[in-house]
Amino acid sequence: MREAYPLSPVQSYRRLFALTGPLYVVVAFLGRLPLAMSQIAALLAVSGATGSYAAGGATAGAVAVVNAVGAPLAGSLTDRVGQRPVLLVQSLVGTVGLLVLAAQTWALEAGQAWWPLLVTAAWTGAFLPQVGTMARVRWRPISIATPGTDPRVMDAAFSYEGSADEASFVLGPALVGVIVAVAAPVTSLVVAGLLLGAFGTWFALHPTVALVGAAPPGAVRPARLLTPALLVLAGAQLGIGMVFGSIQTGTSVLATQAGQPGLTGLLHGLLGVGSVLAGLAVVALPARVRHVLRLRVFTTALVVLSLPLLLVGSLGSLSLALLCLGVAVAPSMITTFTLAERSTPARRLGAAMTILAAMTGTGYAVGAAVAGRLADLGGHRPAFAVTVAATLVAATLAWAGARPVRRALTTATTTPRTGRLVEPHRTRPQDAPNAR
Repeated sequence: MREAYPLSPVQSYRRLFALTGPLYVVVAFLGRLPLAMSQIAALLAVSGATGSYAAGGATAGAVAVVNAVGAPLAGSLTDRVGQRPVLLVQSLVGTVGLLVLAAQTWALEAGQAWWPLLVTAAWTGAFLPQVGTMARVRWRPISIATPGTDPRVMDAAFSYEGSADEASFVLGPALVGVIVAVAAPVTSLVVAGLLLGAFGTWFALHPTVALVGAAPPGAVRPARLLTPALLVLAGAQLGIGMVFGSIQTGTSVLATQAGQPGLTGLLHGLLGVGSVLAGLAVVALPARVRHVLRLRVFTTALVVLSLPLLLVGSLGSLSLALLCLGVAVAPSMITTFTLAERSTPARRLGAAMTILAAMTGTGYAVGAAVAGRLADLGGHRPAFAVTVAATLVAATLAWAGARPVRRALTTATTTPRTGRLVEPHRTRPQDAPNAR
């Protein structure tokens, strides 16, 4: 029987991490850092080598765009053949890509054509694994493999994963900044490659991957993927991604105007600080507060908390506005991914999760591009107007799209969620050899 009151956050996370042991959690977190580092590392390394921000931006853009396009394809492939072979190939080839990009950048001479870097960057982006997304997919089978697991542990899993993603996209660029401060910018690409080779491969081979196996021969063709519910959730994620891109652009403009361009990364990190703390606290919400309602409330909060950005005129006021806005960011993303997980057939979950991740990245690129164009015309306020518009997109979809999402949830509750266990005799993931 479920307890009358929700578990405390500490109890929830203790129960969650006990399912796998702390080593898996650490590996899964470190394995997602290379993706968070790759774009800014490419930007700084190539810009420094060529003296051209256009070259650096194009290279970083190639990594981001191709990764956003390729991620759903890789996710769909994991649904068919399992995570292990896909993640292993991605980690190894992605590592080679980052190291080759570093070598090309290092060897680039003044006046030499830099377009070959775009080819390597695109190749690298195609193989950078979405470790955070794949970790989300594993939690359901992990919980099913452990008899007696409290169903609410899945809420803790998605709260943690959302916060971990936010933390990685704060720590990743910060790590690049530290590396650039003490060594050549190209070193950050090498470090990202080494992290991917070590922890991406480790994550691909961790015993928990056996619980997310290939589709059995003759398996029934799964239901269609692009349901109205998933389209609503993907649209909401697109809006949230636009928030990230437009805020980074507006922050950069205001920091540059204030004569402190180097503070851009630190200021943007404040958004992540509030987001991580709020994301970890989401698990404390009682089960009676349904996820469709949560999405409406959190995205509405995004709109309200984004409005002060239109009034900021100093770095101090911007810092406060970003810290407050972050409180609604991770909860919105966590709820979106949770709804997708609960409404998507288990055999399509890899594809669904990577579609949401890809829409976040696409939104980031769109938000940054539109905000950059408007910033050229009018400074930081038009850029932050894009942020407000993006939150309105997410909130509008959350309110207007509630019906198909509820319908999908109802369908899912009448369909057995057996997970994707391929070794049902294994009681606990950590009982596997070398799991810890």
